[in-house]
Amino acid sequence: MMATDERLLKVGVLGCGPIAQAAHFESAVKARNAELYAICDVAEDLLERMAWTFAPAKTFRDYDEMLADPALDAVIVATSDAFHVAAATAALQAGKHVLCEKPLGVAVEEVEGLRRVVEESGCILQVGHMKRFDAGLQSAKTFIDEEMGELLAFKGWYCDSTHRYHLTDAVQPHIVKSALAKRPAGNPKADLQRYYMLAHGSHLLDTARYLGGEIVEVEARLRERFGAYCWFADVAFASGALGHLDLTVAVRMDWHEGFQIYGENGSVLGKTYNPWLYKTSDVDIFHESSGTTTRILGADGHFYRRQLEGFADACLGRAPMTGADIDDGITSVRGMIAIAQSARSGRAVKLAEVSGAL
Repeated sequence: MMATDERLLKVGVLGCGPIAQAAHFESAVKARNAELYAICDVAEDLLERMAWTFAPAKTFRDYDEMLADPALDAVIVATSDAFHVAAATAALQAGKHVLCEKPLGVAVEEVEGLRRVVEESGCILQVGHMKRFDAGLQSAKTFIDEEMGELLAFKGWYCDSTHRYHLTDAVQPHIVKSALAKRPAGNPKADLQRYYMLAHGSHLLDTARYLGGEIVEVEARLRERFGAYCWFADVAFASGALGHLDLTVAVRMDWHEGFQIYGENGSVLGKTYNPWLYKTSDVDIFHESSGTTTRILGADGHFYRRQLEGFADACLGRAPMTGADIDDGITSVRGMIAIAQSARSGRAVKLAEVSGAL
């Protein structure tokens, strides 16, 4: 039975870095069913500045102290990738729900270990694959589930652009940095092949699974030319449908992201925009039964706020969770590692058999 109270989910954000500043603080302030209760960062100057801007009820420099606050309901983990699993584990063990930025982790063993923590905690863990809260993708998912029938094939592409920073600099808030910020050992961008897969490949894989179903095997090729990386991956869906994924960073053109779906009772063509435009994907659905094409307007394109609201509804018992769960997060990590291993070996790789880190 769903709860009917109007209580707001008290959310604490761990990390005051770029993703928190560009997405999560604003989302928590604007959400209809959550409030920005606390923020936490070891960088005192950054913490103070964000507190003045977003006015949480409390601020913390120590994560354990924030987790010990009995009024806190949930944590958004907005740290570097290397810290995701440890931060999520601590929150779950403290009895707090978790919305963890993607990717869930960087190694199979650590994310599989997190699965056990989630099960033992009884709390909700949702992975920040915010594209699941794009109204265009949601319309495609509804069509697939209710009308399309059997899936024949899925093609998806995620091509970052050489011009993306001109766009993001124009539309994002000014990102404040601190010399006191906690950083992972080494520079995550020193290995661009790994960095691009974690940052972008995780999105592409989750979109493919959200719309196409479970992926069981990949066979990938990788080419690097003039500083650009291109992965072409043929994927096998559990349903028997064919799949092809294109991850290219960076194309010499505008942002290029989307998908094509061929089904028994219709087809779907989607165009997705740079996420910082907060513009719903253009998704055209062709219905074979009526010979018509439909497209949802999706006027509300704030995927990060919509993601938090979906998470809060689930935590408050008002609706089932529709975001990416622990299994989705784990499979995304397995998929990225499988693509990397296949590209190196030249052979098909089953997701269930991969181990190690990206």
